Amino acid sequence: MSDKKSRLPDAELEIMQVLWRCSSPVTGATVEAEMGKLRPLAKTTVLTLLTRLVSKGFVAVEKQGRLGLYTPLVTEADYQARQSKRFLDQLFGGSIPAFASALTASGISREDLEELKQLLEDGKL
Repeated sequence: MSDKKSRLPDAELEIMQVLWRCSSPVTGATVEAEMGKLRPLAKTTVLTLLTRLVSKGFVAVEKQGRLGLYTPLVTEADYQARQSKRFLDQLFGGSIPAFASALTASGISREDLEELKQLLEDGKL
């Protein structure tokens, strides 16, 4: 990825989510069909978004004749980790206690708090 901290616009992120769900490589037609289940996009729009993702280094394309086969170069977990860190740094100055306090003030459920506690105790956070 050209900019490791790059946040994808919503439409590009939706395309990436389709690519992450599908077995790679994926054709543009498959991406278009999968996007159609969420919200219909014109074929040209899907291809434009895929081209942008290729130019940003998030996706690789292999041409087979007129057919483009698309493969994500960034995993969903890596993207989520980078964006979570960016969010934490920007909004809370990197402070986990400030983030936890905001979660508590937001009305997070007792069950969610217990799940977070268990993740901490298990060393998964």
